[in-house]
Amino acid sequence: MTSHPAEAAPGPDAPAGPPNPRRAEILGAAAELFARRGYHGASIGDLGRAVGLTGPALYRHFSGKEAVLAEMLLDISERLLAEGVRRAAGPDPARALDALLRWHIAFALDNPALITVHERELDNVPEPGRHRIRRLQRAYVEEWVAVLRRLSPGLPDDRTRAAVHACFGLLNSTPRSAAGLGRDAMGDLLHTMARSALDGAARPDGAA
Repeated sequence: MTSHPAEAAPGPDAPAGPPNPRRAEILGAAAELFARRGYHGASIGDLGRAVGLTGPALYRHFSGKEAVLAEMLLDISERLLAEGVRRAAGPDPARALDALLRWHIAFALDNPALITVHERELDNVPEPGRHRIRRLQRAYVEEWVAVLRRLSPGLPDDRTRAAVHACFGLLNSTPRSAAGLGRDAMGDLLHTMARSALDGAARPDGAA
């Protein structure tokens, strides 16, 4: 059984109750800023100016830049896992895999800044936040692994996980690969390539 987002307790900066639109605006602006300049290249003042706040005013919403990054990456990981759990639960593994692919492709195409920050800046999240994020990421991988196992029960575990991680490398290339095509065309290309790769990996020993 994989871990679910609800198992990760909210951090000290996580709001209780309904989402706060101002916090969501700050997280969105921070994703763009961190993706463009890097986490260390953007100050809390830069982030405040991006949303029309002074640095001190921004501290009313987050305790600091580390808290912004931690909540951003935790939110991404929770969203990916929650939807991954739902889609992987489909009774037909081939359709479940297709649903997982379409979800992740849409996320990657619509959130290139988040993908960039997610891949590049996790080590700047302090513990225990980084541990929680990695746990959610592993759980998301295991949802994909479980679907591939249903498609090919004899597939070795190490091959299955390696295939899933390689697939994510392809899908998460959107900040670099998606500039030359329209969204729909790029989505179709990623789906075709990723599905072909995973189907090939699910054949024992790469048999044709």
